[in-house]
Amino acid sequence: MYERYFGYNRQPFSLTPDTGLFHAQPSHVEGIQTVLSALAMGEGFVMVTGEVGTGKTLLCRMLMQELPEGMDLAYLPTPAMDGRELRMALAKELGIDTTQDPGLLTDSIQRELIQRKKEGRSVVVLLDEAQALPDDALEAIRLLGNLETEQEKLLHLVLIGQPELEQRLAMHHLRQLRQRITFSVQLRPLDQAEAFAYISHRSECAGAANVFPLPACKLIWQASGGIPRLINQICHKALIAAYSAQRRDVDRKAALVAIKGTLGARQPKVVFPFVWGWSKP
Repeated sequence: MYERYFGYNRQPFSLTPDTGLFHAQPSHVEGIQTVLSALAMGEGFVMVTGEVGTGKTLLCRMLMQELPEGMDLAYLPTPAMDGRELRMALAKELGIDTTQDPGLLTDSIQRELIQRKKEGRSVVVLLDEAQALPDDALEAIRLLGNLETEQEKLLHLVLIGQPELEQRLAMHHLRQLRQRITFSVQLRPLDQAEAFAYISHRSECAGAANVFPLPACKLIWQASGGIPRLINQICHKALIAAYSAQRRDVDRKAALVAIKGTLGARQPKVVFPFVWGWSKP
């Protein structure tokens, strides 16, 4: 709709995680570096948590691209219903026959991992939306993490989820799994300067100069609470409003129209003559 008008070669604020628009914001860089360092040291469990919309799935896709040579990826994006389903999903990722006796599946996984280790390869499992895993699946993960040789782990597991994952693992009956997580990192919302840089970066990566003046950026940051997904939604709608008004930049009015039409955004309590106070999200 507005791409040609503003000179973009693609949508700069699409909700689809696009690694080509990745902005190296500090918490994401820290998350990627922490995970890669932990894997390089041979750690069995790593945890990444963040609120809804902070960019966990995008970070996950960046990790896929950054895994070093010799590390094979098994990506499990959908939470398993139970431990058996999780083992079957992992076996499928490893190319193991899943029609065999389920009781033999763990042995088959272990043999495959040992063979890959002999070939100088390790397996990294990325489990997205891990906060939704039932206790049975979390116990299966713990047991899979026990697969090892005398010197090193056969499987490296990265748990990625919402803050509820930390709350789950704090429960007494999951303490064995919690104690095995040696590295963890938390993604946080963007501060004001980071949000301004984020908006500018995505605009430029999409092929055009930034059309969001600082006053509009500040409104968008306040309304979004620094959550990248909300920033994307508001910016997208603000560009539509500016295009409809045939403006060449996103003014205060376009930003406020976008904020009003975005579920989950904080709303200004007073708009005229100036914005004063914000509602809770």
